[in-house]
Amino acid sequence: MTIINASLPAFSVQAYHGDAFKTVTEKDVLGKWAVFFFYPADFTFVCPTELGDLADKYAELQKLGVEVYSVSTDTHFVHKAWHDASATIKKINYPMLADPTGTLTRFFGVHIEEAGLAYRGTFVVNPEGKIKLAEIQDNSIGRNAEELVRKIQAAIFVASHPGEVCPAKWTPGAATLKPGLDLVGKI
Repeated sequence: MTIINASLPAFSVQAYHGDAFKTVTEKDVLGKWAVFFFYPADFTFVCPTELGDLADKYAELQKLGVEVYSVSTDTHFVHKAWHDASATIKKINYPMLADPTGTLTRFFGVHIEEAGLAYRGTFVVNPEGKIKLAEIQDNSIGRNAEELVRKIQAAIFVASHPGEVCPAKWTPGAATLKPGLDLVGKI
């Protein structure tokens, strides 16, 4: 069963954000676009490169009305310790969600049961709480925040332009398509 268009479940997790601990629930996510960015663990190797790359795009995502939530099965205490120890992680201004019980990792289908960790999973959720993009990959392959921004821009565009779709490599301002019989076999 696909997770696309599934609704966020009710959840309540601890987070490290803005040099403080806070609780984040599904109610905090609703009403704006959101990214859930799962990674295996704090104090690792590929993870800080990805989280730093995403931190570099955070202001751009915020301008689009998007909140980012990084998620691992570490605790919020470990997130703070990593933030304090790493110059790369210090750049992060988005909430770092703690999922030590695996509630979110299991819902999103990225939990590695035998390790208690998460696969690299990226999920874009619309303001109504519906999942519009889902990507899961092996933990040895890092992600690209620039491509994620482009996909979010496309998701926001099609949500506000019913009947239009974005072709491959679409960027804001580029031509879109209006599916219809006149296009069948002509692309």
